[in-house]
Formats: sequence, C-alpha cells, structure tokens
Amino acid sequence: MRLQKRQLSGREKDEASIRLLTQLREKLYSDNSSVARRAAFNLSWMQEDGLDILKETLFSKTTRRAKSAAAYGLRRMHGRMKKSALEVFKEGLKHTNNDTRNICENALSQLAEKVKEKTLASGAPEVGNIRIKEIPRKTRKRKRAPQRTLQRSPQRGRRRTPKDL
Repeated sequence: MRLQKRQLSGREKDEASIRLLTQLREKLYSDNSSVARRAAFNLSWMQEDGLDILKETLFSKTTRRAKSAAAYGLRRMHGRMKKSALEVFKEGLKHTNNDTRNICENALSQLAEKVKEKTLASGAPEVGNIRIKEIPRKTRKRKRAPQRTLQRSPQRGRRRTPKDL
C-alpha cells in the first residue's frame, strides 16, 4: 500500500525524528500484525506525533489489521496522552465505518476491565469474605524411632550390628 506523505506538525525537532516517524508509520500499515503492533507501541511513546499518526490510521480507509494495531498503540498511551486516547476512542464510536466502531468499542471495554482490575487489586478485601481459622498447636511430641548404633569390628571394612555382638 502506498502511503501519502504526511504533513509535518512543526513539533519534530530534527531530520532523524522525522525519518523515525515515517518509518513507524509505514510499519503500522504492514501486513505482519506483529510488526504493526510493535510500531504502534513505539508510536505510543511519541506523545502528540504518535497520537496524530495513530488517530489518522484508526479513522482512515485501511485494513482492519492496521486499525487494530493503532487501537493497541492508543491503549498503550502514557501520562497526559491517555486522556486524549480515550477521547479518540469515544470519537470512534460515532464513526461511519463498522470496523472502526467495533475496534473502538472493544478498546474501551478492555480499558474498563483494566481499570476494574487495578481497583480490585489495590483495595482492601471485602469484610464479608474473611474467615478466621484457628490453627491447632502441635503439642504432641513425636515418637522417635530407636537409633541403632553401629560399631566397628576389628576387621577392616566390616561393620557389626548389635545382633552380631
């Protein structure tokens, strides 16, 4: 698939960052889903530039694989960009393309489950589910097996037992 050249946002600082963003954008449209997801993950660390590319991919007429990878990248956004990614997903629910709507709906449900897991893990356990069991003490003394003592015989290497005596 031939991609149109992306207009620069003005935030790119040098030629190397521009080259990196174009490479990641091309990998995002890859036929290999693993490569596309890795590119989306790397774009998730690129703040506004990554958000723009992922949003463009999600709302454009591309394959479902590329859109899913873009959604993966948006789910992995960090810090202040996480709220922007949520807004993109909510905007995607109103999109005309069925694939985009389904992907955004699925992404929002996955984010909701993630938030639910975090609150359950960090919160205190429910009071009604705690049962205190008494642990029995081990006061009985264990019977020890009688120890046999081995005595050395005057001959080398042969041991004698009490029966031999």
